[in-house]
Amino acid sequence: MRKTKKLILIFTLCLFLFLMADGFTKQVVETVHIARFSMMDLDGWKNKSFEGETQYTISTDEKIYYLKAESMQSASALYKKIKVNIHETPYLNWSWRVDQALPKLNEKEKSGDDYAARIYVVFKTGFTPLSAKALNYIWSSNNDDSSHWPNAYTEKAIMIPIRTNQDKEHDWKHEKVNIEVDLIKHFSKAPKYIDGVAIMTDTDNSKGKASASYGDIYFSRN
Repeated sequence: MRKTKKLILIFTLCLFLFLMADGFTKQVVETVHIARFSMMDLDGWKNKSFEGETQYTISTDEKIYYLKAESMQSASALYKKIKVNIHETPYLNWSWRVDQALPKLNEKEKSGDDYAARIYVVFKTGFTPLSAKALNYIWSSNNDDSSHWPNAYTEKAIMIPIRTNQDKEHDWKHEKVNIEVDLIKHFSKAPKYIDGVAIMTDTDNSKGKASASYGDIYFSRN
């Protein structure tokens, strides 16, 4: 009898600890931080050049720190490889502003495939780089009512305008999008994990100049 009671006690304790651990895990994944530029943190971010070098630096306006991007006929991205469970934390949150906008471009053509600011989320469908697909959230230089379109270079990337040149320069905007919903909408499926996030301000195709600022980026449950 004592042995039975002892086993029940051990089982109950183990179950309690398991439930506590499960609850703790749920608290941990309420928010997944991708970029903490406000803390001058660039850990894990790497540069990828496509044409020249967009200059990315931590800057401040004496109130907050943020990432400053300046592009002159250049296209390079900052990217971070990170797996995020979008079934648990589907919402991508970020802040940004355009400090020098691009003139109106035909963004659906290769000659106009430039953006003063963009954030994109990448996920893999296979084991090669060619298997990657992306959602591009852009600050468009146009003011039309297009809700989305395929990238001028590849249909594996969908361009989604969040802001346009109708929005004021030097004015911070705070965004929140549901990645899981957008993946189903544009690719007919939502994998459990995304594999990375990137930032890019580029002007290589239009041979112009643009600058933008990016605040912190994170995924959230709600």
